[in-house]
This record gives sequence, structure tokens and C-alpha cells, in this order.
Amino acid sequence: MSASLVTVSYIGAIILFILSLGGLSNPESSRRGNLYGIIGMTIAVLATVFGPHVTAAGIPWIIGAMVLGGAIGIYAARTVQMTQMPELIALMHSLVGLAAVLVGFTSYIDTLTTFAGAEKAIHEVEIYIGILIGAITLSGSLIAFGKLSGKIGGKPLLLPGRHWMNLAILLVVIWYGREFVNTHSVADGMMPLIVMTVLALLFGIHMVMAIGGADMPVVVSMLNSYSGWAAAATGFMLSNDLLIVVGALVGSSGAILSYIMCNAMNRNFISVIAGGFGTGGGAPTAAAGAAQPAGEVVAISASETAELLNEAKSVIIVPGYGMAVAQAQHTVYEITKYLREKGINVRFGIHPVAGRMPGHMNVLLAEAKVPYDIVFEMDEINEDFPNTDVTMVIGANDIVNPAAQEDPTSPIAGMPVLEVWKSKTSIVMKRSMASGYAGVDNPLFYKDNNRMLFGDAKKMLEEVLAALKA
Repeated sequence: MSASLVTVSYIGAIILFILSLGGLSNPESSRRGNLYGIIGMTIAVLATVFGPHVTAAGIPWIIGAMVLGGAIGIYAARTVQMTQMPELIALMHSLVGLAAVLVGFTSYIDTLTTFAGAEKAIHEVEIYIGILIGAITLSGSLIAFGKLSGKIGGKPLLLPGRHWMNLAILLVVIWYGREFVNTHSVADGMMPLIVMTVLALLFGIHMVMAIGGADMPVVVSMLNSYSGWAAAATGFMLSNDLLIVVGALVGSSGAILSYIMCNAMNRNFISVIAGGFGTGGGAPTAAAGAAQPAGEVVAISASETAELLNEAKSVIIVPGYGMAVAQAQHTVYEITKYLREKGINVRFGIHPVAGRMPGHMNVLLAEAKVPYDIVFEMDEINEDFPNTDVTMVIGANDIVNPAAQEDPTSPIAGMPVLEVWKSKTSIVMKRSMASGYAGVDNPLFYKDNNRMLFGDAKKMLEEVLAALKA
């Protein structure tokens, strides 16, 4: 394949990737967006493999790697549960970082002698920055994987003087960058490059360890952005225009998503990086002087829940991570279908940071074939709660916590939440009275119009469905 044909193929692939991102912005067009992405990636891979930069001797190695990687991907797609998707995504981000690091070292060893003067300096800066971003992405994503999978606790690791330590690492990295650019041989440049890589790996570990459990959805989108910039840096090292453009698309879209999610949590990006939000212990915690919840918790049975739903005219369902853990989305759909057939207005309210990754609840509901037109974002549905007869909260906690509005001393004060307590009756489904991922107590449980339906979400919803049909 000629170089000009490869360029045309890359342009086509880039257009398809842009259309893919546009399609993924809406649930109704997300399948089409995925298809565009698949076609674009297929074109990009074929154009690269059969392009002028790959020799015939290298094709068998590439095919072998693709078969191995494809087999692993198919196995993961068939075995990984929806509740494990956040940690799987974090693990995938780490692979992008690892690729950037390996490509950086390889590019430095193979191409150093082909450049001279200013061109050599620019190429070395590309390599240095590419490995730096890749190493941070690699270690940070692995720690995020550990936190999301429960192998590492959600409690933030707040070392004394951690900000000064981060500043010191940054200054050392800059100093070694200067030393690296001024070297004249691969042997001389390898030492500063290795030292910087180790420091970047340590910084990635420390950065994500310092972030509390409640901020993990933002961390996932942040690492997505980092992986994009790592891919763009790899493109610069390989002089591959497609990688540069696609990496920039992923990096910028991930950054925008992180900004949107930070707004949804009333947090700024710097405070997320600084960490400290979320105890990860599951036990309620309150800031000094914070008001303690008052009132009595009223439990409700599945049959009583079914009776309230049967008598309602308007129902809003708020799904959370508990629904994902119990894999209750299909039962939720059956209940929704039954109620709608009776003429009851049923809708879903989705908080931007519900679950453990961006769009987690939307993916689960789409999997269960819940109609897109009854799924609403928080800003679209919040004003409807006062006119709602029954609101069912399935495994959500922090995103429906009234302390965000009522208690200025709460750790989540100012965070936009779904105002479920304004409905005529709210029913919260939980296994226990434990706090959410942020470790903050929830006054909603004690409100006069709230009822608690304790137990496994799927089991209890199946009982509710049986009672409805009875």
C-alpha cells in the first residue's frame, strides 16, 4: 500500500472516530457510534500493517500479536461482569501507558542516530514527555484497578507534606529532562530516562492513592484522558499522524468529561488530584460540628412496596452501584414494563457520577433494554420529584443525600444530588445502613416520608414483582 493511500485511509479512520465520539454522546446513537469506531479502527490497523513502514518479515509477528490480543479481549468480553467494567477500563488504560513507555524507550534506542541538531532535541523531548505521561498512566491506572476491584481500600493515603513531595518530584523530573536532552549517546541518556520513569511511576501511585473512594468515577475519566495524551505522545515518537489525532481526541474528550463530572460533584479538578474525599471504610463519618441525622428508620416489606407502586400514578427509579452489584437491572425492567402497562408513569433519574465509572447506570439500563426515552439526567428530572408519588432508590447513597443541600458542614456540601426526599414517598433499597462510597451518613434514611427495603436488590425486587403480579 502506497504512502498516499495510507494517508487517505488515516483520514477516513479519523472521520469515523469523530463520528464514533458523536454517536457515543447519546444512548440512542451509541450502537452506531460503536460501529463507526470498529470500522475506523479496522481501517487504521489494515492501513498500518500493509503500509510502507512494515516489512513482510514483520507481518507474521503482528498477526501473532493480534491473535493473542484478540483472544484475550474476547475472553474478557465474555467473562467480565458489568460490575467489573470500571476496573477493566482502568486496566486497559494501564496498557496504553505501558505501550507509551515501551515505544518511548524503543524509539530512543533505534532512532537517536537518525536525528541531529534541533531535530534531535525535539525528538528527545517527545520521547521524554511521552514516557513521563505513559508511566504516570500505567501506575495510576493499576492503583485505580486495585481500588475499584476492592483489592486496595478506598481510603485516601494522605502522606505528610505530600504536596511538597509532588513538587520535589516535578523539579527532579525537569532537571533530569535537561540532562537527558544534553546527552550525546544512548548510554549517557539512558540513566536520566530510567530515573524519570521510576519517579513518574511513583508519582502515579501516590497521586491515585491520595484520591478518596468517592472521587473514583472522576479518576476513571481522568485516566482515560491521560491514556489519550499517552497515545498522542506515542504518535509523535513514531511520526504517526493517526495516533496523534486520535490520542488528542481521546485526551480532550476525557478532560471535558472529567470537568463535567467534577461539576456534578461540586469539586474542582485540583481538589480531586489533591485527594482526601472518601473514607472507603463503609462506616458513616461526619465533619466536626456536622448535624447528626435525627428520626426513626422505618422498614418496609416487598409486598408493601408493591402496594405503594400499584397505587402510584408517577414513579421515579434512581439506580446506583447496588443495582449493578446485585445485577438487578433486568428485574427492574420487568417491574417498569408491568407498571407502564398499567398506565403508571415510570421514569429513571441518573446522576452523572452514579456507579463507579461515567455512564455506568446508562449501560446497565441499556443492557436490560429499558427504553431510552424514559431515562433522564439529574438536571432534567430533579424538578419533578415534588409531583412524584413514589421514588425507588436502588443501591444509591451519596447521590441522594440531602445533607449536600441541608448541612453546610457536610463533606459533600454543595454537591448536586437527586432530590428524592421531595417525593410523596421514597423507598431506599439497601443491604444495611452502611454509608456510601464517600463514607458520609445519609439523613434521607431517617426522614418521615422515607422507607427502607433491606436485602439483596435482585431478590427483593423479584419479590416486589411477584407481589405486583399477584
